[in-house]
Amino acid sequence: MPTILVVDDEPKMQRLLELQLQQAGYRVTTAGDAETALLRLRELPVDLAVTDLRLPGMDGLELLHAAKREHPALPVVVMTAHGSVETAVEAMKSGASDYVLKPFSLEELRLVIDKELSVAGLRRENASLREALGARYDYPNIVGRGERMREVLALVERVAPTQSTVLLLGESGVGKDLIAHALHQHSKRGQGPFIKINSTAIPENLLESELFGYEKGAFTGAARTKPGKFELADQGTLFLDEIGDVPMATQVKLLRVLQEREFERLGGTRTQKVDVRLIAATNRNLRAALEEGTFREDLYYRLNVVPIDLPPLREHKEDIPALAEFFVAKFARAAEKAVPKLTADALAKLTAFDWPGNVRELENVIERAVALGEGAELLARDLRLDLGASSKPAPTSALLPDGWTLEQWEQAVIREALKRAAGNKSQAARLLGLSRNALRYRLSTMGVEDEGGG
Repeated sequence: MPTILVVDDEPKMQRLLELQLQQAGYRVTTAGDAETALLRLRELPVDLAVTDLRLPGMDGLELLHAAKREHPALPVVVMTAHGSVETAVEAMKSGASDYVLKPFSLEELRLVIDKELSVAGLRRENASLREALGARYDYPNIVGRGERMREVLALVERVAPTQSTVLLLGESGVGKDLIAHALHQHSKRGQGPFIKINSTAIPENLLESELFGYEKGAFTGAARTKPGKFELADQGTLFLDEIGDVPMATQVKLLRVLQEREFERLGGTRTQKVDVRLIAATNRNLRAALEEGTFREDLYYRLNVVPIDLPPLREHKEDIPALAEFFVAKFARAAEKAVPKLTADALAKLTAFDWPGNVRELENVIERAVALGEGAELLARDLRLDLGASSKPAPTSALLPDGWTLEQWEQAVIREALKRAAGNKSQAARLLGLSRNALRYRLSTMGVEDEGGG
């Protein structure tokens, strides 16, 4: 039964409204002035207030402002005379839900009250649903309330309980490892192991043994049998980061594991059976790698069952303030310092930046600011941004040297990179911003033999 607060300085009108509203099925409490009305609001759970605009002392408009400060969601219906329509309109602008003009019928007032209570109920229901939705997509260490990230988290929610292979796509620093953790934690394998391996952090000739393990004596230095990451991830999840840089020979074995759930250790003959869910990630364009011949098409389609594209930070800037505050609190706690407040200027500076390094770069900027900052606030000047990182080279009139083709220019750049790297292909690939496989593919088109070095 909703509770209605009636505020009127005329005792007869107050009593009449009280009786009529009680007969209509409402609980009613009354007040003869604004001060008493505010006390009633503090003492009782009131669902709607009906107030006259002409009151002794604090008038109805002042009461409206005070009530809205303390109870922003409270519906307020104002009563006013025909000659004060302008005042009623002003009250609506100040937050009143509706108004009735005196003299009014009690049926008219009851209809207005019923309508406002219904609208208030819908607002509460919507707020409850939004809160439940926010809780549903609430993942530890993942801050993202903007539309783009909510779409990502909704997809995570749907695919996590399945056994499907997931391919995470996005630039470096967007948080692919956090999404992989969320997929694991919200799956049926959440109590099992979560094993991560980054293919670029392991030398190419060791990656296969890291993934599949090796038997004692399989190669020089293999003094004992060692299980690989797939065995360690049995009954759990294996997160293979930078899948685009896996060598072709290893890609064949990965395909077999995905298809048949079995493999042999390096130097072994016994087939190992595993139950592993694979989550792969890359910041490369795998379709371009298919065209270059550096990535197997059959493996690509095995991995690309459920692709999740993580947006760069510049495409969901609405999340920057929440991310910045999260990192400020995190690093302040780690340093056992009071959590400083980001000023409006500091937030504006962060939001205006394009963040080529994405969330990882934002985290590093905040960590430095918290470590070096002093006082209760972080100011714009405390935030050191790498403004050169996102600057674009000035356009020139000629894209290529005179008389050169794009192919000739590319080959010359590759030869120069190899020269600077003293023939080390891995180092040359890093200089060029390519994977090792992509560089080797280009060298093969140039007729340069791959002698296996670097």
